[in-house]
This record gives sequence, structure tokens and C-alpha cells, in this order.
Amino acid sequence: MDFLEVIYKRSSIRSFSSESIPMEILHSIFDATNRAPSAGNLQAYEIYVVKDLHTRELISHAAFNQDFIAQAPIVLIFCAHPSRSEVRYRDRGVRLYSIQDATIACTYAMLASHSMGLGTVWVGAFDEKQIRNIINLSQDIIPVAILPIGYAKEKPLFRTRRELNDLVHWM
Repeated sequence: MDFLEVIYKRSSIRSFSSESIPMEILHSIFDATNRAPSAGNLQAYEIYVVKDLHTRELISHAAFNQDFIAQAPIVLIFCAHPSRSEVRYRDRGVRLYSIQDATIACTYAMLASHSMGLGTVWVGAFDEKQIRNIINLSQDIIPVAILPIGYAKEKPLFRTRRELNDLVHWM
């Protein structure tokens, strides 16, 4: 799939089949994610891979009962690792760059997944404390985004986007 086609055809999937994802596809997704740009190339993020059904169910409850999360055979949790960025960028690295690194990495994983025929949906609504407890995070790691990945059970409707003249501001 050509890159622009990946962008134009990607949509949020909230209904997943139970079909497992081959390990070589997962490795390709992780390799693509590892190539995401990051502040100072410090890669101030971590990825937690959740396959266990019970843990996926706990995560879906911690995400305010978004049950589709547990349907996906793989759930990735992208976390900021501020101390990796703090070394070079001090407070701005802690407050901003590590968060940006995690979100860019999540975007790369989302687009790579779509290019390989998988569906995803970005989940940002969750109880941070509960997610921390479920995946046993240390206090210096911040959960930023949950990305369920799987084969789509159904194709979503196309959603309109903002008009470019409303979005782009020329100076």
C-alpha cells in the first residue's frame, strides 16, 4: 500500500475478529515504530504488549468500559519515559518531548498496522492509575495511549474531516 493510501484509507476500528496476528507482522510493526522520530533520538518511550485476554479485559475496564479493547488480540500501551529525555532537555523533555515521542511512536505503529491489513483505534481515555497497576508500571513511566490491534470485523463508515481552509492558516 502506498503511503498516502495508508493515510487516506485508515480509520478507527472498534470491532475486531479473534484471529491472531502472526509474529512476523508484529515484528514489522515494532520495527517501523522503532524508526519514529524522537527528540534528540533519545526514544523516550516504552511499548507494553498485552496478549493475555484477562489483562486486556482489565485494560478495557480501566479505559471506561471500552469493550472493543479486549476484543483485539494484541493491545499496545505506549508510555512516556521522561527520564530518558530529561538528560538532554531537562524540564521540557520531561513535560513535553517524552510525551511527543510516545505519541509519534504510537502513530507509526497505527499506520504500519493499517499498511499490513490490520485495524487499530487510538485510545486516550483511561484511568492512568488503573493502567499503571494492571501493567505494573513504575512511577517514572507515564501511560499515554492504548492501541488495540487486530483484523477488523467490519468496515467503518467514512468520516468527514475539517475543510482545509478551516484547518490551515497561512501567515
